[in-house]
Amino acid sequence: MDVVRWEPGARERLQRAALELFAARGFEQTTAAEIAQSVGLTERTFFRHFADKREVLFYGTHLLVEAFLKGVEAAAPDATPLEVVGSALRSVAAFFPDDRRPYSRTRQAVINQNPALQERELRKMAELTRVIHGALLARGLTDPTAALAAELARTVFGIAFGEWIGDGEQRSLDVIQADLLRRLRDLTG
Repeated sequence: MDVVRWEPGARERLQRAALELFAARGFEQTTAAEIAQSVGLTERTFFRHFADKREVLFYGTHLLVEAFLKGVEAAAPDATPLEVVGSALRSVAAFFPDDRRPYSRTRQAVINQNPALQERELRKMAELTRVIHGALLARGLTDPTAALAAELARTVFGIAFGEWIGDGEQRSLDVIQADLLRRLRDLTG
């Protein structure tokens, strides 16, 4: 019996290995069996953790959504819609510490090379917007303000994330998002 199979952290090991293989060989050319084998696990173990190899890249989306929701909930009761968005963005910035940047860069490069993964990423962001919209409505915002604020949160996050993973970027995600919100305030006067 293979002892490695029972070590803790199998999901994380599979994620790291998958990302390395996707980056080196391409997403389509990498099989779940190869991913599992590269870390001394079986294909069956892979499928205990992930429904398919796409899920390796998208596992943890629920944690991103939770971070946004915690930020919405943490905003002061009398906060303006833009202040609520700022609170949500600060919360999600903690989800992306600087030591996660290399992983995020590689993950995004893999996604950018595959149209089906790009579509999946867009669906993830649309779902995120829908959930934020619901949380803003629950706070008492009405439409179209809640819809605008939810779209704004997603847009600022998306632009900031793109900058954060850019080559040579050193600023934290929080600093980049705060800068974008300042620019937005300047645009709207």
